[in-house]
Amino acid sequence: MERIKLENTVFEGLNNAYVFGAESDAPTLVDTGVATPETREQLETGLADCGVAIADIDQILLTHWHGDHAGLAGELQGESGATVRAHAADAPLIAREDGAWESMNEHQRELLDQWGMPAEPRAELLDFLDGQIQGTPPTVEPFENGERFETPEGTLEALHLPGHAAGLTGYALDGADGRELLSGDALLPHYTPNVGGADVRVERPLANYLDTLEHIAGAGFARAWPGHRDPIDDPAGRARDIIAHHRERTANVLDVLREHGSATAWAVSAQLFGDLSAIHILHGPGEAYAHLEHLSAHGVVKRTEEGYRLLDSDPDFDELFPAVAE
Repeated sequence: MERIKLENTVFEGLNNAYVFGAESDAPTLVDTGVATPETREQLETGLADCGVAIADIDQILLTHWHGDHAGLAGELQGESGATVRAHAADAPLIAREDGAWESMNEHQRELLDQWGMPAEPRAELLDFLDGQIQGTPPTVEPFENGERFETPEGTLEALHLPGHAAGLTGYALDGADGRELLSGDALLPHYTPNVGGADVRVERPLANYLDTLEHIAGAGFARAWPGHRDPIDDPAGRARDIIAHHRERTANVLDVLREHGSATAWAVSAQLFGDLSAIHILHGPGEAYAHLEHLSAHGVVKRTEEGYRLLDSDPDFDELFPAVAE
């Protein structure tokens, strides 16, 4: 496997694409980068350094629908004839099927109202989202959790890892030191993937993501290859660290409600993150919403017309978060 580093000024930065079978006549590419000329040039150069031309690509496996991972898939498919595959939950967005984006955008607007987002930041956010680069939509073959895909370097097993995105999928493989995981944005080395705002289709986003982290922590992976930045040599430890982060974030949310009383997701976000711009106008209250909904599902808060009202000021955090053995 070869890793190709791609710059990305749109989202978190430093995307990764992975190539399997660079010396074969049927390479597999995992993720593509965002659809900008600069990223396309970097990808093409990285492939060439591995001895691969775009026309050689046989299969493209995508971790999820976000543009910094799937943006170039249609363009590459058009030049290579490669089969593009993605989880069934994300495939309609990647292929831009009729109604898929409209449905998500409608739900997003409903949530912006529910979160209490004021008009000015809402307008800034919608302008930003309207300007995002989509790229050419590919024809996508959907798959489900557990399906296996053959590459010239062995089999990749699809592992559904929802939370950050509804269809986010990692790919497990046999490495020199044991099983390894291409984790996409489910597990990142230096920061935590956004939940709640990054994909508004995910119901109970924090609960889903905690299940994903618990699964990763217990799977015994020797290494994770993330969608951004460098490999993770202790995936289980990193998953536990992110669970601890969300436990602390939930405590911070409770502190806001204790101090200020009932509050919307937007008001809680303002206390946690301050002023926001661009995509963070979505991600900030989305993160607050994910934690508030997690608390609501456990009876700690109740959503009302005025916002989330605190019912239990001293909940048992061991009931809210999984205990993952080391």
